[in-house]
Amino acid sequence: MRTVLIFIDGLGWGESDPDFNPQHAYGGDLFRLPPRSTGGVVPVSSGGWAAPLDAVLGVDGVPQSATGQTTLLSGVNAQRVLGKHLTGFPNEKLREVLLAHSVLKSLTDLGLSARFLNAFRPRFWELSRERQLTLSATTVSNLAADLPFFDLEDIRAGRAIYQEFTNTELQERGFDLPHLTPAGAGAIAAAAARRYDFILYEYFQTDKAGHSQDLARCCRELDKLDGFMETLLADLSAELELDTLVLLTSDHGNLEDLTTKRHTLNPVPLMAWGRGARSFLEGLTGLDQVTPAIVARHAS
Repeated sequence: MRTVLIFIDGLGWGESDPDFNPQHAYGGDLFRLPPRSTGGVVPVSSGGWAAPLDAVLGVDGVPQSATGQTTLLSGVNAQRVLGKHLTGFPNEKLREVLLAHSVLKSLTDLGLSARFLNAFRPRFWELSRERQLTLSATTVSNLAADLPFFDLEDIRAGRAIYQEFTNTELQERGFDLPHLTPAGAGAIAAAAARRYDFILYEYFQTDKAGHSQDLARCCRELDKLDGFMETLLADLSAELELDTLVLLTSDHGNLEDLTTKRHTLNPVPLMAWGRGARSFLEGLTGLDQVTPAIVARHAS
């Protein structure tokens, strides 16, 4: 049994208006979510299913990254732990939650093989563990499981991908790496999904694009992700019929409503492909339920 979790930062489930929602303007189908009024679990592109998840979780204010990502990756309502929504990277209290309950730790504690697929630049290894723990929720989640991090050599060998999977940003920084198409990155992710029981991949360019309120930029990001997901799902088509589940979700809304530079109160989609995808989603209504559902799937 294998699970792939694709975390797309800043991707909410908003109104179906192409004038301000790039999901209905970019020209693809994967992120063209149906109207929320349909409610419950609904079919989506490529034979998948989607359900809206509450990202507010009973705490006043607009969902933010530190709390939303901690909640997603731990199964603990981090917003309620802090009594507020926190932006940026996790603070000490949120790091404690991730170090105890990270999805990567929970699965490795079960004896399963799990990896964080994002590769890091060399400077990451110049930092002490204490400094590394002040970085992103995904980084802390991996540290919680004492798992190794992928590096640029892993990108060259096709074992991992960068947070911006085409390698354009790395090339601009002077690193000698091949350009990857979205399809090429999707193929690498699919190959990794066959090697491990669980993989996590984070993509946050969507959140940056949403804050820009630039419709064309947001459409480009969705188009890249569409190509990435299309190849990932196609390459895993046989496994999806048997024992593999591909999940895609987010931490808070943003890109789906370009009338504001801020995050939104919209729910986030939890999308799923594979045998049992619809039943996996049924009954899930909040962001804090994703990790427990993944762990329960592997523990059963």
